[in-house]
Amino acid sequence: MEPSNDVALDIIVSNVVSVFRTRCHLNLRTIGLEGTNVIYKPEVGKVLMKLRKPRITASIWSSGKIICTGATSEEEAKLGARRLARCLQKIGFKVRFSDFKVVNVLAVCSMPFQIRLIEFTKNNRPIASYEPEIHPAASYRIKNLRSTVQVFSTGNITVTGPNVQSVASAVEQIYPLLFECRKTLS
Repeated sequence: MEPSNDVALDIIVSNVVSVFRTRCHLNLRTIGLEGTNVIYKPEVGKVLMKLRKPRITASIWSSGKIICTGATSEEEAKLGARRLARCLQKIGFKVRFSDFKVVNVLAVCSMPFQIRLIEFTKNNRPIASYEPEIHPAASYRIKNLRSTVQVFSTGNITVTGPNVQSVASAVEQIYPLLFECRKTLS
């Protein structure tokens, strides 16, 4: 049986991590006192700020660097980052939104079959590794896409990559390899 090209796999993006700069120094104590939905952590030197829509958590440093996590798409990450910049402007900082980039995307996908992990690892030895004593999934690194795929025996896979396109390409690239190591129903 050949892997058919018409199989539709749902790739669900569960987290997008992005970073941007405000191009100004931020007083964390002021943000902690005047901002809404904030947690000031002076021992770490940052402020956590949460937005409800889109649901994003941001780590804000005094240098003006902000890391946003929790978005479910690249567009949502950019919208949330711009909203955070606007919140900081309302507090009184001269924030300029710049250097925005998506740094990491986490997605999950479920294969329509179970996978024999030991066989999968043996077939793809240099780039696949499986240590059942340490982690229940086999790791498969795709260097040209800068993506890592965690393959579970149930057929679920977790993909991390620098953007949504590389995550989708990683799933397309690994599907035939997984298909030849699928468990047959007996």
